Amino acid sequence: MTSQAEGDPTTFAEIWRYAEGVPGWLTREQAHLLYEEASLLRPGSLALEIGSHQGRSTVVLAHALRARESRLVALDPFVEGRLFGGTGTRAKFERNVREAGVAEVVELVPAYSTKARPEWRRSLDLLYIDGKHDYWTVSDDLRWADHLPQGAAVLVHDAFSSIGVTLGLLRQLLTHRHLAYQRRVGSLALFQVRRVRWADRIRLLRELPWWMRNVFVKVLLRLRLRRAARAVGHDSPYDPY
Repeated sequence: MTSQAEGDPTTFAEIWRYAEGVPGWLTREQAHLLYEEASLLRPGSLALEIGSHQGRSTVVLAHALRARESRLVALDPFVEGRLFGGTGTRAKFERNVREAGVAEVVELVPAYSTKARPEWRRSLDLLYIDGKHDYWTVSDDLRWADHLPQGAAVLVHDAFSSIGVTLGLLRQLLTHRHLAYQRRVGSLALFQVRRVRWADRIRLLRELPWWMRNVFVKVLLRLRLRRAARAVGHDSPYDPY
């Protein structure tokens, strides 16, 4: 079991100074939510991250988990290609995790989440989903929650900002009886493994106007209509996250 060493970051502000130097789309506020949820786990817990990229969220989660004498499984196939980077991205991930001082906390599993799930036999205590953003993959990734206990947290990035992710969430969670929507920080949504009430479903549906606004912003950015995007409150050249 790992433990804090002298000089290691112990507060979120200190951890974020490490993490913000890692390329990625996770915001400071979203990272704080990950940190909070990981910090609630009991000692000896195991968390799963689906989609690690270069390790920004990995660094945040791993530091929080080490303080709880817990571990993180980072699941990412590191697909080749311009969007994902393949082996080059994996090398950057491993370097970033090592330089952040949390390599001993992180277990890297270079595999597709949809292929790893049917063979998985270990209990989990927290689930963070930020993998492939299509409807079918997200729908399958939500099934990893079957390995979680009652009350456990499930966090999904790019909820209500990606068409595939949002449709996957709506299809699965409006009919799911044991995964309740809590709240969001930007596009990072927090769910809890417990019996779903109608109030939870209504709270989820109330996010749809924000999702439609984000899709509209993405269209404007693709058309290079940044002035129009600013008119609806998006003052950034990047997609809403």
